[in-house]
Amino acid sequence: MLPPRRNPSSAPDSFNPTTAGAGFTPPEPCGGQSAGNEFSAEERARLLRLAHESILSALDHRKISLDPPTPHLAEPRGAFTSLYRNAALRGCVGYVLATSSIYRAVAETARAAAFDDNRFPPVTREEAQELQVELSILSSPRPILADAVEIGHHGLLISIGGSRGLLLPQVPVEHGWDRTTFLEQACRKAGLALDAWQKGAVIEAFTAEVFGDRFSGITTRSLESRSNSTQ
Repeated sequence: MLPPRRNPSSAPDSFNPTTAGAGFTPPEPCGGQSAGNEFSAEERARLLRLAHESILSALDHRKISLDPPTPHLAEPRGAFTSLYRNAALRGCVGYVLATSSIYRAVAETARAAAFDDNRFPPVTREEAQELQVELSILSSPRPILADAVEIGHHGLLISIGGSRGLLLPQVPVEHGWDRTTFLEQACRKAGLALDAWQKGAVIEAFTAEVFGDRFSGITTRSLESRSNSTQ
């Protein structure tokens, strides 16, 4: 799901166009493999810390700077943030289209995943200390033929009129889907018939660089402890 507003407060793999204002594409829930290594280890760590800090600052009712620290992180890009607690999904929200800088998109979608994913109650401070983050930084969606879709490489965005459904690249891998099932499930996300991809629906694909801290030892608790030790 995409973040519902510019003040991040939440959602994974569907899009509700009725929540978008004029000229604004709201975040939508996630459904997410990695297209490559565009981002350095330092950039990845910085973005993951930002996601955690964005959640903590919301709980503390304090502001943080969203000014990109480097030209690369200032580039406009779509992004999704997935939150996990005890290995279970706890929230996932993202922007399909490039509505802001990578840096801002990560901060906003992290807060939105924590507090605005309507599939889950808002994250509490106790839960926040155990959260782990996975980020998916998206390329721009481009039209693609159905038989060119590659499982594990492409994410899908299928649309007809005002209805559209999105699934991240890692989703078919996690569920063991083949190409046809992937296309059908993207149609289902859009609220369309499963065979809509064969009957005039627009098929677009994108790639995503996916990275996270689930196995790196970074958690909101570790960031909070470090912050307290410097005070």
